Amino acid sequence: MRGVPSLRSVDDAPAELLSGHLWLLELIDGRPLRFQLQESGLLRIGDDEGVYDDPDAVPLPLQRAVDDIRATLDRTALRAAVDDVTAVTFFGVATTQESVPYVLDSMPPFLGTDVWADADKAFRPPDAAAGIFQRLGLTPVNTFEREVHARDFAIDRYEIPASAWYDGPAAGVVIRNKQGHRARMSHPAASEPTTQTAPGSEPEESIDALVAAYVSSERIDTIAASIDADSESAAVDTLTDELCVTIGRRHPAAFLGADTLDRSALRSAVAERVHQLR
Repeated sequence: MRGVPSLRSVDDAPAELLSGHLWLLELIDGRPLRFQLQESGLLRIGDDEGVYDDPDAVPLPLQRAVDDIRATLDRTALRAAVDDVTAVTFFGVATTQESVPYVLDSMPPFLGTDVWADADKAFRPPDAAAGIFQRLGLTPVNTFEREVHARDFAIDRYEIPASAWYDGPAAGVVIRNKQGHRARMSHPAASEPTTQTAPGSEPEESIDALVAAYVSSERIDTIAASIDADSESAAVDTLTDELCVTIGRRHPAAFLGADTLDRSALRSAVAERVHQLR
């Protein structure tokens, strides 16, 4: 599977970036995610750290995005479009709660950014990639401007637009051209860690604090309604899985990197609380 493309600061970008026509895309503050469709119909998932051949090894913060891709990807359309589905790698962002206070409940779990074709040994142009994601049932990242001539674009005078996903500035802009060059221009305000936390959460996250914040009768009822069941008949495993995925998406740092919380311990604690509330 093709590796996640690097996205350096515009200050370190090659001079060739600002040539020809440019696409200006919203920079999403989330976690990199990539995938391939296998001949079996299963998905092969990866991020910027590696590839997870075991589906159970996918990090919890990425699980919501992976579930969304599995549920919505039009496999028939993809098979009809290419001779070898394993020769195409899709890239995007798992939308997680990072520094930018996105409204996650109204935001797609996955936003597509790139499509790599082994046959061409190249990434598809931004407009082509967006069209591919849309035809496959997935949401592409927001485009601010397309085909802006480089001579009309000045980095030092460009004002980063508002985000499509919350009432505030975008985390930044990804600048791309048809030659495959790319760089990011970050918004200073959006780059600063937010002081907002999810309701009931604590600065120092613990399993007990996360369970107290997220496992409630109201959330259980909401999940049960989403699967056309009531809170009494919905399986504890189903409710537990859904709650854990929600926690992972909203607290990614607690489950990625060093000194992470134990996923199995979280699941056990969530399941115990679900039993108590039903």
